[in-house]
Amino acid sequence: MTRIPGSIDDVQAMLGDQGYVCDRALGTVVFLSLTLGRPLFLEGEAGVGKTEIAKALAAMLGRRLIRLQCYEGLDAASAVYEWNFAEQMIAIRTAEAMGFEGAGADRDALKDELFTEQYLIERPLLQAMRPQPGGAPVLLIDELDRTDEPFEAFLLEALSDFQVTIPELGTIRAPEPPIVIVTSNRTREVHDALKRRCLYHWVDYPGFDREIEILHARAPEAAEALSREVVAFVQRLRTEDLFKKPGVAETIDWAKCLLALDVVSLSPEVISDTLGAILKYQDDIQKLQGSEAKRILDEARAGLERA
Repeated sequence: MTRIPGSIDDVQAMLGDQGYVCDRALGTVVFLSLTLGRPLFLEGEAGVGKTEIAKALAAMLGRRLIRLQCYEGLDAASAVYEWNFAEQMIAIRTAEAMGFEGAGADRDALKDELFTEQYLIERPLLQAMRPQPGGAPVLLIDELDRTDEPFEAFLLEALSDFQVTIPELGTIRAPEPPIVIVTSNRTREVHDALKRRCLYHWVDYPGFDREIEILHARAPEAAEALSREVVAFVQRLRTEDLFKKPGVAETIDWAKCLLALDVVSLSPEVISDTLGAILKYQDDIQKLQGSEAKRILDEARAGLERA
């Protein structure tokens, strides 16, 4: 287990060791979250590195990463625990085969046995409340905006007290609160009450120099000239009227695809052949057919020459 960083500079350096390039604003809020024990709420477009910060934090601290992937219809039971009904049925049939008649004290004893931790399936929130080797885990609650408001209300209570209640077993409280990272792509507004429990940071698309740093960290084998063209093109592409703008994740994926094809310099033909690495909707891809890719590439190169 690694110590909690003692300064903002330590946070940036330690995250950098994990290949996560962190600006000072994000480094500051991460440092405060770790120091004060407050959940961290990260909001921003998809693909800008919100999920990766939790992975990098877990790696740099030597903690277990527990991820709760949110989705529409997620409820408290699915996020906390469920009973292993198949194993419980086997236990019931075994008891019947041994002469259990289902009455009296024997029936009560079997019922008590069926609802023990032996038959409990722990889901992410309950796992995060348990002691972990190396210290409290990093709990990633990913894409909270995909859930419904009732789950938000439940989560608010869970994050306030860091405890959950299982009717058959009682209340389970975390001996040490987990390090909580909540992310949202802002497809809907998350309630203010939950945000107030957290430190907040908007994760924006990085500037040119920062994105070059990220690409060097995540695709170090890419030549400098190609890296600069890739980043300049993607940044110029983000100014276009697209259904889904490419994130940093797409920049990295595209660079790796180009390396796999032994590309040393961008061309309209290469861009057309590899658009699926940076754009994920056919309408967006269609917009870049023909002369559009060349226009954007020319503008990107012109910007590099002026820099």
